[in-house]
Amino acid sequence: MSDAASTGPDRTTGERQEALLSHLVGAGYHRVEPSFLQPASVFLDLSGEDIRTRMYLTTDASGAELCLRPEFTIPVCRDYLASSSAGAPVGYSYLGPVFRYRPGAPGESIQAGIESFGRQDSEAADAEIFTLALEAVAAADGPELSVTIGDPGLFSDLLEKLKLPPVWLRRIRRGHSRGQSLDRIFNTDQNGSASDHSGVLAALDGVDKTGARALVEDLLSIAGISSVGGRSANEIAERFLEQSSLKAGAAVSAEKRQVIERFLAIAGDPDEASSQLRKLAMDAGLDLAGALDSFDARLGFIAARGFDVGSIRFSAGFGRNIDYYTGFVFEAHDPARQDGRPVVGGGRYDRLMKTLGAEADIPAVGAGIWCDRLFGETGAA
Repeated sequence: MSDAASTGPDRTTGERQEALLSHLVGAGYHRVEPSFLQPASVFLDLSGEDIRTRMYLTTDASGAELCLRPEFTIPVCRDYLASSSAGAPVGYSYLGPVFRYRPGAPGESIQAGIESFGRQDSEAADAEIFTLALEAVAAADGPELSVTIGDPGLFSDLLEKLKLPPVWLRRIRRGHSRGQSLDRIFNTDQNGSASDHSGVLAALDGVDKTGARALVEDLLSIAGISSVGGRSANEIAERFLEQSSLKAGAAVSAEKRQVIERFLAIAGDPDEASSQLRKLAMDAGLDLAGALDSFDARLGFIAARGFDVGSIRFSAGFGRNIDYYTGFVFEAHDPARQDGRPVVGGGRYDRLMKTLGAEADIPAVGAGIWCDRLFGETGAA
C-alpha cells in the first residue's frame, strides 16, 4: 500500500491483512481461493491430530463426507494438481477463513500464507518462504517474533542411517512430530487405553499391511464407522500393526537410543548446532554429510536474504504436529502472547503431492500466518 494514510500502527485490522497479502502477491505469489468445502477423507488421512479432531464435518446427498476447509495447504495443493501448472514451478498466496473447533472462541478464523511448488533448488526455496512470511508480518506492522527452526528430514536421515526396525522408524518419527519425549515414545506398554487388544494383535500377527488395513476397514464398515477419534481406518491399522510388531520383539539398542537422545538435545544458535551435529555424526560413524550440507546451505540462503541467522533458535527436537511435513520446519511466536500458540508456521512437504494423486513427488514448501493471533486475538487455540 503506497498511501501514507494507510500505513503505520493506526491501520485497521483489514488494512493490515491486505498489506500482508499485498507483500506476498508483490513477491510473485499469485492469490488463489480454494473451495470452502473439501473432501473430509483427505484431511483425516493426511493432517495431524490437532487438525483432524477439530474439523467441521458434513455429508452431502450422495453420502460423501465433506468438511469445511480447516487449513489452506492441502486445498491449494489439490487445486495446483488439477491445474495446467501441475509439476511446474509456481507460487501461490492466500488470505481467507479456515474452520476449526476452538473452545471458547469462534470456529472461523483468518489465515494467510504462501505455498511454493516444483522448485528444484529446495534450500533456496525454503529460505524464500521462511523469510518472506516473516517479512509480510513486518509489512503489516506485526510484532517482533521469536523464531524456532527444526529439520525432521535431517532427523529421519539419522534414523535411517541407524538402521532401526521399521516399526521404530514410524513410531519415533510420529512421536517426534508430536513433540513427545523419548521416554514416552519408547514406552511400549502405553496404548493410550487400558483396553486389552490382544485378540486383534494376535489376528494381525504376521499379516501384511494391505491385509491389516483391509481387516480394520471391514470391521469399521460392519460397525458403520468411517473414523474413530479423528483417525482414519489406515491410521488405526498402522497403530495395530505397530503394537503387533512391538510385541513380537523389535527393539532399539541402548547405544542407538543414546545417539538419538544426543541428537534431540542439540539446540541453540543454528551455526553452532551445525557443528554439534557434524561432531555427533562423526562420533557415531554415520554419514549425514548430504543432509548437513543442505542444512548449512539453507542457512546461507537465509543470511543472503538479509535475515539475521543468529536471531533464530534451532532445536533438533522441534517438529510440527502435522503429518505431511518431511523436511525443514519453522514456527514464529509473539512473546506477548500467553497461550504459546505460533503466529507463523510452515515447512517442507515434498511427498504430499504424490499422496494426493501426483505420479511422483513434487518439491513443495509453504507457510501459514494466523491473522487473528497477529491482529487482536489473545488466547484462542
